Amino acid sequence: MTDFLYSIDLSLFYFFNHTIANPVFDKFFVFITDVTHWYIAYIILWFIVFFKGGKIGKLAAIGAIFLIIVSDQLSSSLLKNLFDRIRPCKQLADVRLIVNCSGSFSMPSSHAFNNFAIAVYFSKLFPKFKWILITVATLVAISRPYIGVHYPSDIFVGAIIGGLVGYLFSILVIYLNSKIQINSGAKKFNLTEKL
Repeated sequence: MTDFLYSIDLSLFYFFNHTIANPVFDKFFVFITDVTHWYIAYIILWFIVFFKGGKIGKLAAIGAIFLIIVSDQLSSSLLKNLFDRIRPCKQLADVRLIVNCSGSFSMPSSHAFNNFAIAVYFSKLFPKFKWILITVATLVAISRPYIGVHYPSDIFVGAIIGGLVGYLFSILVIYLNSKIQINSGAKKFNLTEKL
């Protein structure tokens, strides 16, 4: 059974890494997979959510900081070491590697984990942005096997667990939103009752 699942994983890897490869996708996926290209967009969106999203926007923006810390540490420091899986770019001889191959373990993909955590989190809190959030997270996840640094199962596991963590954080924010009242005159948070 394990060999069968690995063969499916390998076939999907080669589909993304070889079959659909072309110069346009090479540039697109290398750009989209690099988190440094997203920093300014993340900062702008964070400020928009915090200042324009009302009470739940403030809670969501603050919660997002904690979510990223938790999801990144959970995926990078705990789960990668637990699964101890070698990256395809270190294991397979015929990988189309178009970026540097990291020395860290492969399972789960932290890119998929973090992006799906945030996408599910904000989708639950601001449903009208659901499709753009999930689409961006999916494209980032697909970029990982395309550029040769993750197996598809790495991104699948990262997306599922990251999405679950994001969902749990969104439930916490919804709960806090129901318990916290903002006094508009004093511009500060007041608890309406004990949490």
